[in-house]
Amino acid sequence: MDLEKEGKSLHSKVKEEIIRLIKEEEYKPNTLLPTEAEFCEKFGVSRTTIRTALQQLSTEGYIYREQGRGTFVSDSKVKQTLSTTDVKFGEQLMTQGKKPLIKVLSLQVVPADEFLAGLFQLKEGDPINRLERIRYADEEPLQYETAYLPWYKTPGLDREECEKSLYKLLDVQFGLIIKKTVEQLELFLADEVIADKLSISVNTPCFLMETYAYLEDGTPIEYSKAVFRGDRANFVIERNY
Repeated sequence: MDLEKEGKSLHSKVKEEIIRLIKEEEYKPNTLLPTEAEFCEKFGVSRTTIRTALQQLSTEGYIYREQGRGTFVSDSKVKQTLSTTDVKFGEQLMTQGKKPLIKVLSLQVVPADEFLAGLFQLKEGDPINRLERIRYADEEPLQYETAYLPWYKTPGLDREECEKSLYKLLDVQFGLIIKKTVEQLELFLADEVIADKLSISVNTPCFLMETYAYLEDGTPIEYSKAVFRGDRANFVIERNY
Protein backbone atom coordinates (compact mmCIF):
# COMPACT_ATOMS: atom_id res chain seq x y z
CA MET A 1 0.00 0.00 0.00
CA ASP A 2 1.30 3.45 -0.93
CA LEU A 3 1.49 5.63 2.16
CA GLU A 4 3.41 8.49 0.62
CA LYS A 5 2.09 11.78 1.99
CA GLU A 6 4.25 14.83 2.00
CA GLY A 7 5.35 16.16 5.38
CA LYS A 8 4.05 13.30 7.52
CA SER A 9 5.97 10.64 9.44
CA LEU A 10 5.47 7.02 8.48
CA HIS A 11 3.68 6.08 11.71
CA SER A 12 1.30 9.01 11.23
CA LYS A 13 0.43 7.76 7.75
CA VAL A 14 -0.18 4.26 9.11
CA LYS A 15 -2.32 5.66 11.94
CA GLU A 16 -4.44 7.75 9.56
CA GLU A 17 -4.99 4.76 7.27
CA ILE A 18 -6.12 2.57 10.18
CA ILE A 19 -8.48 5.35 11.36
CA ARG A 20 -9.93 5.52 7.86
CA LEU A 21 -10.51 1.76 7.86
CA ILE A 22 -12.16 1.99 11.29
CA LYS A 23 -14.45 4.84 10.23
CA GLU A 24 -15.40 2.98 7.07
CA GLU A 25 -16.09 -0.06 9.28
CA GLU A 26 -13.70 -2.37 7.51
CA TYR A 27 -12.57 -2.86 11.10
CA LYS A 28 -15.80 -2.93 13.12
CA PRO A 29 -16.22 -1.95 16.81
CA ASN A 30 -15.06 -4.56 19.35
CA THR A 31 -13.51 -6.81 16.69
CA LEU A 32 -9.94 -8.08 16.75
CA LEU A 33 -7.44 -6.11 14.70
CA PRO A 34 -4.70 -7.75 12.61
CA THR A 35 -1.49 -8.62 14.45
CA GLU A 36 1.56 -6.36 14.34
CA ALA A 37 3.17 -8.76 11.87
CA GLU A 38 0.10 -8.65 9.63
CA PHE A 39 0.07 -4.85 9.74
CA CYS A 40 3.79 -4.81 8.87
CA GLU A 41 3.07 -6.87 5.78
CA LYS A 42 -0.05 -4.86 4.87
CA PHE A 43 1.69 -1.47 5.04
CA GLY A 44 5.24 -2.52 4.21
CA VAL A 45 6.73 -0.90 7.33
CA SER A 46 8.72 -1.96 10.39
CA ARG A 47 7.25 -3.33 13.61
CA THR A 48 8.47 -0.20 15.44
CA THR A 49 6.40 1.98 13.10
CA ILE A 50 3.32 -0.19 13.67
CA ARG A 51 3.78 -0.16 17.46
CA THR A 52 4.08 3.65 17.50
CA ALA A 53 0.93 4.01 15.39
CA LEU A 54 -1.01 1.56 17.58
CA GLN A 55 0.13 3.31 20.76
CA GLN A 56 -1.18 6.63 19.43
CA LEU A 57 -4.45 5.00 18.36
CA SER A 58 -4.82 3.58 21.86
CA THR A 59 -4.16 6.96 23.48
CA GLU A 60 -6.72 8.61 21.18
CA GLY A 61 -9.33 5.97 22.02
CA TYR A 62 -9.66 4.23 18.66
CA ILE A 63 -8.41 0.85 19.90
CA TYR A 64 -7.91 -1.03 23.16
CA ARG A 65 -5.72 -3.94 24.21
CA GLU A 66 -6.64 -7.04 26.20
CA GLN A 67 -3.82 -9.02 27.76
CA GLY A 68 -3.40 -12.37 26.06
CA ARG A 69 -6.17 -11.69 23.52
CA GLY A 70 -4.89 -8.94 21.26
CA THR A 71 -5.88 -5.47 20.09
CA PHE A 72 -9.50 -4.55 19.42
CA VAL A 73 -11.39 -1.69 17.79
CA SER A 74 -13.05 0.56 20.38
CA ASP A 75 -16.77 1.24 20.33
CA SER A 76 -17.61 4.26 18.17
CA LYS A 77 -17.09 7.63 19.86
CA VAL A 78 -20.10 9.54 21.13
CA LYS A 79 -20.86 12.46 18.80
CA GLN A 80 -22.14 15.67 20.35
CA THR A 81 -23.30 18.62 18.26
CA LEU A 82 -21.98 22.02 19.33
CA SER A 83 -23.93 23.94 16.70
CA THR A 84 -27.26 25.59 17.48
CA THR A 85 -29.56 22.65 18.20
CA ASP A 86 -32.67 21.72 20.18
CA VAL A 87 -31.52 18.11 20.45
CA LYS A 88 -30.51 17.39 24.06
CA PHE A 89 -27.79 15.12 25.43
CA GLY A 90 -30.03 12.09 25.86
CA GLU A 91 -31.61 12.42 22.44
CA GLN A 92 -28.23 12.77 20.73
CA LEU A 93 -27.03 9.55 22.38
CA MET A 94 -30.20 7.60 21.65
CA THR A 95 -29.99 8.43 17.94
CA GLN A 96 -26.54 6.77 18.04
CA GLY A 97 -27.95 3.63 19.65
CA LYS A 98 -26.52 4.41 23.09
CA LYS A 99 -28.25 4.50 26.46
CA PRO A 100 -27.92 7.93 28.18
CA LEU A 101 -27.79 8.36 31.95
CA ILE A 102 -27.12 11.36 34.19
CA LYS A 103 -26.21 10.92 37.87
CA VAL A 104 -26.11 13.75 40.39
CA LEU A 105 -23.11 13.37 42.68
CA SER A 106 -23.93 16.38 44.82
CA LEU A 107 -26.15 19.47 44.99
CA GLN A 108 -24.99 22.01 47.56
CA VAL A 109 -25.44 25.67 48.41
CA VAL A 110 -21.96 27.24 48.64
CA PRO A 111 -20.70 30.83 49.14
CA ALA A 112 -19.86 32.72 45.95
CA ASP A 113 -16.17 33.35 45.42
CA GLU A 114 -14.84 36.48 43.72
CA PHE A 115 -15.23 35.06 40.20
CA LEU A 116 -18.81 33.79 40.63
CA ALA A 117 -19.87 36.92 42.50
CA GLY A 118 -18.63 39.05 39.64
CA LEU A 119 -20.26 36.86 37.00
CA PHE A 120 -23.69 36.75 38.65
CA GLN A 121 -23.49 40.32 40.02
CA LEU A 122 -23.57 39.17 43.64
CA LYS A 123 -21.54 39.86 46.75
CA GLU A 124 -18.77 37.48 47.76
CA GLY A 125 -20.27 34.92 50.13
CA ASP A 126 -23.77 35.11 48.65
CA PRO A 127 -25.36 31.65 48.17
CA ILE A 128 -24.73 29.73 44.95
CA ASN A 129 -26.10 26.35 43.87
CA ARG A 130 -23.24 23.97 43.03
CA LEU A 131 -24.37 20.96 40.98
CA GLU A 132 -21.97 18.07 40.32
CA ARG A 133 -22.99 15.44 37.77
CA ILE A 134 -21.62 12.62 35.63
CA ARG A 135 -23.12 11.77 32.22
CA TYR A 136 -22.90 8.18 31.00
CA ALA A 137 -23.20 6.47 27.63
CA ASP A 138 -24.07 2.77 27.91
CA GLU A 139 -23.16 2.89 31.63
CA GLU A 140 -19.65 4.12 30.84
CA PRO A 141 -18.72 7.58 32.19
CA LEU A 142 -18.41 10.12 29.38
CA GLN A 143 -18.52 13.56 31.00
CA TYR A 144 -17.98 15.02 34.47
CA GLU A 145 -19.38 18.48 35.06
CA THR A 146 -19.77 21.06 37.80
CA ALA A 147 -22.39 23.78 37.31
CA TYR A 148 -23.02 26.93 39.34
CA LEU A 149 -26.33 28.85 39.47
CA PRO A 150 -27.27 31.88 41.60
CA TRP A 151 -29.40 30.65 44.51
CA TYR A 152 -31.70 33.66 44.56
CA LYS A 153 -32.96 32.69 41.07
CA THR A 154 -32.91 28.91 41.62
CA PRO A 155 -33.86 28.22 45.28
CA GLY A 156 -34.81 24.66 46.10
CA LEU A 157 -33.39 23.23 42.89
CA ASP A 158 -34.92 19.77 42.44
CA ARG A 159 -32.07 17.24 42.75
CA GLU A 160 -33.98 14.36 41.19
CA GLU A 161 -34.98 16.44 38.17
CA CYS A 162 -31.32 17.46 37.73
CA GLU A 163 -30.76 13.90 36.50
CA LYS A 164 -32.66 14.97 33.40
CA SER A 165 -32.28 18.21 31.41
CA LEU A 166 -31.09 21.07 33.64
CA TYR A 167 -32.25 23.72 31.16
CA LYS A 168 -35.72 22.19 30.92
CA LEU A 169 -35.86 22.13 34.72
CA LEU A 170 -34.97 25.82 34.91
CA ASP A 171 -37.87 26.54 32.56
CA VAL A 172 -40.42 24.33 34.34
CA GLN A 173 -39.45 25.03 37.96
CA PHE A 174 -38.47 28.70 37.74
CA GLY A 175 -39.68 30.01 34.38
CA LEU A 176 -36.07 30.69 33.34
CA ILE A 177 -35.45 30.15 29.63
CA ILE A 178 -31.89 29.84 28.32
CA LYS A 179 -31.50 32.08 25.30
CA LYS A 180 -27.77 31.77 24.57
CA THR A 181 -24.70 29.85 25.66
CA VAL A 182 -21.05 30.70 25.08
CA GLU A 183 -18.70 27.73 25.18
CA GLN A 184 -14.92 27.46 25.23
CA LEU A 185 -13.26 24.15 24.40
CA GLU A 186 -9.64 23.22 25.12
CA LEU A 187 -7.45 20.19 25.76
CA PHE A 188 -7.00 18.96 29.32
CA LEU A 189 -4.94 16.20 30.91
CA ALA A 190 -6.86 14.32 33.61
CA ASP A 191 -5.70 14.94 37.16
CA GLU A 192 -6.38 12.50 40.01
CA VAL A 193 -9.87 13.85 40.69
CA ILE A 194 -11.02 13.69 37.06
CA ALA A 195 -9.36 10.32 36.53
CA ASP A 196 -11.34 8.91 39.45
CA LYS A 197 -14.65 10.42 38.27
CA LEU A 198 -14.30 9.20 34.67
CA SER A 199 -12.59 5.85 35.39
CA ILE A 200 -9.48 6.73 33.37
CA SER A 201 -5.77 7.04 34.06
CA VAL A 202 -4.11 10.22 35.27
CA ASN A 203 -2.86 12.36 32.34
CA THR A 204 -5.34 10.82 29.91
CA PRO A 205 -6.16 13.46 27.22
CA CYS A 206 -9.61 14.99 27.71
CA PHE A 207 -11.66 17.92 26.47
CA LEU A 208 -12.50 20.73 28.89
CA MET A 209 -15.60 22.77 28.05
CA GLU A 210 -16.38 25.98 29.91
CA THR A 211 -19.97 27.19 29.42
CA TYR A 212 -21.71 30.48 30.19
CA ALA A 213 -25.51 30.38 29.86
CA TYR A 214 -27.64 33.53 29.52
CA LEU A 215 -31.32 34.42 29.78
CA GLU A 216 -33.13 36.45 27.12
CA ASP A 217 -32.27 39.76 28.83
CA GLY A 218 -28.57 38.86 28.82
CA THR A 219 -28.44 37.93 32.51
CA PRO A 220 -26.00 35.06 33.20
CA ILE A 221 -27.82 32.15 34.86
CA GLU A 222 -25.30 29.29 34.77
CA TYR A 223 -21.56 28.74 34.65
CA SER A 224 -20.19 25.23 34.22
CA LYS A 225 -17.00 23.32 33.57
CA ALA A 226 -17.33 19.91 31.94
CA VAL A 227 -14.57 17.40 31.24
CA PHE A 228 -15.16 14.86 28.44
CA ARG A 229 -13.14 11.69 28.01
CA GLY A 230 -10.94 12.22 24.97
CA ASP A 231 -11.21 8.56 23.99
CA ARG A 232 -15.01 8.59 23.99
CA ALA A 233 -16.07 12.05 22.80
CA ASN A 234 -16.34 13.48 19.30
CA PHE A 235 -17.64 16.99 18.61
CA VAL A 236 -19.53 18.10 15.51
CA ILE A 237 -19.70 21.79 14.53
CA GLU A 238 -22.00 22.83 11.70
CA ARG A 239 -21.95 26.33 10.19
CA ASN A 240 -24.40 27.78 7.71
CA TYR A 241 -23.30 30.55 5.32
